[in-house]
Amino acid sequence: MLTATYILVSLSVEQSSIRMSLLAFQKYMHVQLRQQSRLSLTQLQYAGDWLNRLYQGGYWRKVEMYLIPAIRQATPHADGLLNELNGLNHAALESINVVQQRAGAVLDHSELQAEQLCAAIDAFCGALLQRLEKEERELFALARKVIVGEAWFAIAYQFLAHDARAQEARRGKAQVLPFVLPAAGGAATAADAAESAPRVPPQPLRAQA
Repeated sequence: MLTATYILVSLSVEQSSIRMSLLAFQKYMHVQLRQQSRLSLTQLQYAGDWLNRLYQGGYWRKVEMYLIPAIRQATPHADGLLNELNGLNHAALESINVVQQRAGAVLDHSELQAEQLCAAIDAFCGALLQRLEKEERELFALARKVIVGEAWFAIAYQFLAHDARAQEARRGKAQVLPFVLPAAGGAATAADAAESAPRVPPQPLRAQA
């Protein structure tokens, strides 16, 4: 069905954008941590802020907002897969909690602190990348099996309305882009980037499929 194909291709594009954001953030932080002998509170807060943004951004994906509800409505047998996806969200959330705890504590060994931050970032990105892969491999295949007929047209209409609202919200405002690497040759540090990054109101952390 062409409508189903259009929807799943659109979701794959969205998934690719998120994957690039996660990998860019992970690479950038690895470079910063290798260059730093000591970590400041600002750097820890910067890392925690970006982890939170990337995590919360997952709940505004079309997969979360439209595809998963349609699957839940179409079949009662999706709970196992959705619980597995939820478990990966919980794993990512635990990594954010680790960073927040480090930011709120004074550690005597800054090298150990850097190693722990690096490990938390790797665990966070790994969990969400694994979720993206599982969605593309298993969730999309399940959607093709259980969603039929008019339900696909309803999802397509939701996509169009979603895109229209997003475009309207961007008019006259600076667009908040996914995490991207700084321009080559830039001398900005993680702390500098934290100061210049657009502020997002804090959101309550949650983990659900």
